[in-house]
Amino acid sequence: MALLEIKNLQAHFHTRKGIVKAVNDISYSINPGETLGIVGESGSGKSVSQLSYLGLLPSPPLRIPKGEVLYRGENILSMSSEKLRKLRGNRISMIFQEPMTSLNPYLTIGSQLIEPLVIHCGYSKKAAWKEACAALDRVGLPEAEKSMKVYPHEFSGGMRQRVMIAMALTTQPEILIADEPTTALDVTVQAQILDLLKAIQKETQMAILLITHDLGVIAGTADKVVVMYAGSVFEEGPVESIFEKSEHPYTRALLKSTPRIDLHQEKIPVIGGTIADLSQLKSGCPFYERCEYRKDICRLTFPSHREIDSAHRTFCHVESFK
Repeated sequence: MALLEIKNLQAHFHTRKGIVKAVNDISYSINPGETLGIVGESGSGKSVSQLSYLGLLPSPPLRIPKGEVLYRGENILSMSSEKLRKLRGNRISMIFQEPMTSLNPYLTIGSQLIEPLVIHCGYSKKAAWKEACAALDRVGLPEAEKSMKVYPHEFSGGMRQRVMIAMALTTQPEILIADEPTTALDVTVQAQILDLLKAIQKETQMAILLITHDLGVIAGTADKVVVMYAGSVFEEGPVESIFEKSEHPYTRALLKSTPRIDLHQEKIPVIGGTIADLSQLKSGCPFYERCEYRKDICRLTFPSHREIDSAHRTFCHVESFK
């Protein structure tokens, strides 16, 4: 049984201008000790898909008209608010995308770090303080005791991001949702944080769901990849298979637009056009207008999945890129 399994999840926002279909029938799973990378342009539904089932978005306007999210076989969407609160931040933890706004400016770093340990793990404040200091040491923040006593505005964006990572790891979650976890970090610190996550994962068999636009991070970190566009899954498979024999024009375009040190590139290719309007989605493939391989059928119907091999599938009518 998968640790977390998402089945045909939909997440829609009901607005005055219509229904914004942010997530459309997505399905994938993650096992203990596995890293699943979710990639796609901004607006693809990567973050919304996670925030929606964790109850972290206001409802209304959010509605989840369809789908199941199974944690150890139990549907999260059917849980009571109290049970979901006990699960969230404890067994399922999240590193949020915006370090500059994710911390409470009125509370010290220490008070925010010890809160999940006291609430979810039953620590005394003294024991929680000691554990939180150790967590700050692990993510590379100097003078942990001193750092615990300061306020978020006294830290840089990179330091706040490391605090967020430390906070997410203190409860030793079974699933870590890492939403752009290295956004504000320089390359050296980014490598240190990714190595830290790998080490903790190896030790605890924690599953990591890594949301990022950085295909370089995915290549060096993930076991499996889910490629999303306009709220839908376009391709899914092992990281080696996705990078070496991608079978969707969108995945290929993403890979081409990534700088490579093994090629002399005077100009890096870009994907023309803009992402589809999620309030105006039609019955066909949402990538139709931007796809250089499009066919008439692509405009009319969204493709069903096509098996490349037992672990690799794509959602595309195009079978030849010649």
